[in-house]
Amino acid sequence: MSELYDKIVSQRGSLSNLAAQIPGFRGYLEGTERRLADTMIRDHIASEVDTLVTRFARLEKRILDGGGLKYMSKTREVKLKIQAYRDRIKTAAPKWSGLFAQVKVTNADLEKIYAFDEAQLRYVDDLAVKIDAIENAYKADVDIENALYDLEDKAIEAIEVFQMRDNVLLELDQVVM
Repeated sequence: MSELYDKIVSQRGSLSNLAAQIPGFRGYLEGTERRLADTMIRDHIASEVDTLVTRFARLEKRILDGGGLKYMSKTREVKLKIQAYRDRIKTAAPKWSGLFAQVKVTNADLEKIYAFDEAQLRYVDDLAVKIDAIENAYKADVDIENALYDLEDKAIEAIEVFQMRDNVLLELDQVVM
């Protein structure tokens, strides 16, 4: 696997850490609840990312209205990446439907999935920090472009990690076939 995949899996916390961050989440423990749990996590994260999209759009407007038209192309690209991340999470079909009726999911499998779910929450925090950096750069009128590139890179990485999560679920699905 990739270095990023190994990093995500090695940083896994406990189910209680994940559950503490998502109201009403109890985990994938009950087979009948797995689809609901997956949807709950994705809806929560998509909502958090949606807040970041709105926040970045307001910041983008301030930058452009404040004479930063030279950043217009880059701010649009960055906003599209964050929106793509949100859309990817929001529209991903739950992979849990009939899968667990046919296959025994081990604790190790669940731990991998939890690791990727927890990583998504860290990416929300990381993106917020990157938006803070852009806002600080704008206020200080320094290095806005590099801060924009940093946010774009983090959004791209978040999209890649979400795809890795999907791949973990698809690997489980392959066991059924």
